[in-house]
Amino acid sequence: MATPEFIRTLRESAGHQLLYLPGVSAVVFDDEGRVLLGRRTDTGRWAIIGGIPEPGEQPAAAVAREVHEETAVTCVPERVVLVQALPEPVTYPSGDICQFMDVCFRCRAVSGEARVNDEESLEVGWFSLDALPDLEEFAVSRIKMAAGDGPAWFEGIDAA
Repeated sequence: MATPEFIRTLRESAGHQLLYLPGVSAVVFDDEGRVLLGRRTDTGRWAIIGGIPEPGEQPAAAVAREVHEETAVTCVPERVVLVQALPEPVTYPSGDICQFMDVCFRCRAVSGEARVNDEESLEVGWFSLDALPDLEEFAVSRIKMAAGDGPAWFEGIDAA
């Protein structure tokens, strides 16, 4: 993931210590019901598209921007799928440590041909739900929730 300028500025004084950051992720469907995935340069694994909102940027705008920046696909966020504090910090090859509060959106592709559009992806493609590549549980659970028609999910909130 390309590091936003405001994070690079923070790192100048914070060093590699843990930063708790907002994150957004997108489960983007096309008209055929396929999901958009990118194979990440940092891990080499297929994943849903995501990133970090800029200061003051609304989560839905950030997710649409990230999808376009990474895949050249224009999408419309339709609903929140999940709001979740990720349980484990991520340590990047640089030594930087981050932990994310992820807001995941179900999105609908409206234009653009999926392609690698920046340095964050090795490949980009559309996959049917019954032919997904090997994905981490993070992506699998979000795809399953986004494919459903139920209400937004908020993990960790007692409904009683």
